[in-house]
Amino acid sequence: MASIEAETGPMTHSRLPRRGLSRHARLALVWLALAAVPFLVPNAYWISLANLALINLVLIASLNLLMGYGGQISLAHAGFFGLGAYASGILNVRYGVPPWAGLPAAATVAGLGALLIGIPALRLRGHYLAMATLGWNAILVVFFTQLVGLTGGPNGLLGVEPFSFFGHALDTEAKAFPLAWGVAFLVMLAISNLLASRIGRSIRAVATNELGAQSLGIDSFRTKLAVFVLSAGMAGIAGSLYVHINQYASPETFGIAPSIMLLVMVAIGGAGTFYGPMMGALIYTAVPQILLDYEDAELMLFGLGLLVVLILFPRGLAGVPAALAGLIRRRRA
Repeated sequence: MASIEAETGPMTHSRLPRRGLSRHARLALVWLALAAVPFLVPNAYWISLANLALINLVLIASLNLLMGYGGQISLAHAGFFGLGAYASGILNVRYGVPPWAGLPAAATVAGLGALLIGIPALRLRGHYLAMATLGWNAILVVFFTQLVGLTGGPNGLLGVEPFSFFGHALDTEAKAFPLAWGVAFLVMLAISNLLASRIGRSIRAVATNELGAQSLGIDSFRTKLAVFVLSAGMAGIAGSLYVHINQYASPETFGIAPSIMLLVMVAIGGAGTFYGPMMGALIYTAVPQILLDYEDAELMLFGLGLLVVLILFPRGLAGVPAALAGLIRRRRA
């Protein structure tokens, strides 16, 4: 999962074709197509699923930045998601802070939470790092549940205001869709630019060969800490979107099981691929709705899907086209 082999899709910066659309143009075309979703679906329920899928995309894309490109395993991403949601929601409900001000506050609080645990935990590796982040997520869930005066406890945080734009409240799913659509686009664009930058090359170098990166003058610990904090900040942005679009938050949304499922979605979509998180977000949003009558089988089916995808397509669903093309070429040869 920590592999960061060369991209098979549009994000292959070292092998971008000289002709054709740039990565920014391709991303813009994909998002223009997504803009048609509210006009194609039959009712508000489907628009609400589209909003949730875009929020999940921000979550999974930020975790993919950490795991797929940065080579670090984290089981605390849902906890950072919750930090952002509660930070923005509490500021609004308890102190009257507008949602637009809560959005950067959510990213800041989640990033500070990552900095707090990242300084000691990122000195660990492999499953030791995974267990440390898992413990951090468990601690956060306890806080979300027990600080009843701030978070609402097990009953959840109620009375959260929606975002508003020039005095018009984005209080329906259709009105909130452009916001979720726009924020998800900006996050994906930021990740694209980051990966093409010197910092992005440092992130991949550390993940590929930490000792080799250090021999080139790259501070591996600071690089790992920076991407850990950045990915958590993006999760905090997703949390702010979630709490103000749904106008509610409860602790179970940010527990250990969601953190594990986010990790699974990164792997199924394609760790270290740019468009893999889109596939992971689609599956993460759609499958629970399909399996509403089979809740006990949900985790089993996700696990089975993970095994099938990783056995047949180690690069995840985003690597399927390249794998099939390679198979066709070998058969022709």
